[in-house]
Amino acid sequence: MSHSIHNLRKMRVQRSTLAVPGSNPAMIEKAADSAADCIFLDIEDAVAPDDKEKARKNIIAALNDIDWKAKNKTMSVRINGLDTHYMYRDVVDVMEQAGDKLDMILIPKVGVPADVYMVEAMLNQIEMAKGYQNKVGIEALIETPLGMANVEAIAAAPSRLEALHFGVADYAAFNKARTVNIGGLNPDYPGDQWHAALSRMTVACRAYGLRPIDGPFGDFSDPDGFRAAAKRAAALGIEGKWAIHPSQITLANEEFSPLGGEVEKARRILEALKEAAAAGKGAASLDGKMIDAASERMARNVIAVDDAIRARAQ
Repeated sequence: MSHSIHNLRKMRVQRSTLAVPGSNPAMIEKAADSAADCIFLDIEDAVAPDDKEKARKNIIAALNDIDWKAKNKTMSVRINGLDTHYMYRDVVDVMEQAGDKLDMILIPKVGVPADVYMVEAMLNQIEMAKGYQNKVGIEALIETPLGMANVEAIAAAPSRLEALHFGVADYAAFNKARTVNIGGLNPDYPGDQWHAALSRMTVACRAYGLRPIDGPFGDFSDPDGFRAAAKRAAALGIEGKWAIHPSQITLANEEFSPLGGEVEKARRILEALKEAAAAGKGAASLDGKMIDAASERMARNVIAVDDAIRARAQ
């Protein structure tokens, strides 16, 4: 094990992240009573240019008027990109008027570490000026070739960054990839064409203490397709996935929660290794399979996720 260790910067249960356009107050109200772990109120792609100012005001009102903490929701706002003239006003208005009600800011189309630095500098100044006691975290969307080319540097830079999200729709568009459905698979590709990108982002997250989150699956009339995408993401170590429709929330929560059998087996692994250690052995056998220190780390991961989900439900 390297002497350089980057622990998880911020633990949050984020199995499901519900995307809600700020231009639709009715949807925001419904989202508050949903089963989503996290909600991001959107001022970016889901909002037309002429509606962005109104959406920003709707979001500020919703953050202040709804008791999100009582509803057990982690709240994020997706601001507009740094290449637009909307971004600075998104950060200033939302933070100055509702920053004490916010958990995270989601930055779209992050390409270099300096993109995160710019937003963080603004957050620092506003929080000091307003006297806020909470520090708003940052999430970054990796959805451009530049962002993926620099994903390790973005993850490694010291910052408030907590999580990286994979924005498959823009990633496909910028790469001019042929796709039949946002987040879906192209039958002409021998396998999963998003695997390499998701794996690279996940490794960068795990190396530097961030949460990896998968993005949208566009066909909300295809729950089996969503489940399959979630299973592939979970197999890589990703912690959660977007829901662009309320029907996808339960699917995400289920697929990114340890099954009861997994938790039970994890506890049996720890017990077997404890007994082996007492006998002076570094490895053990369980159900006809060898288990060792790596097995212990995997088991503790499962138990930690289960414990966090149970604590959140209380």
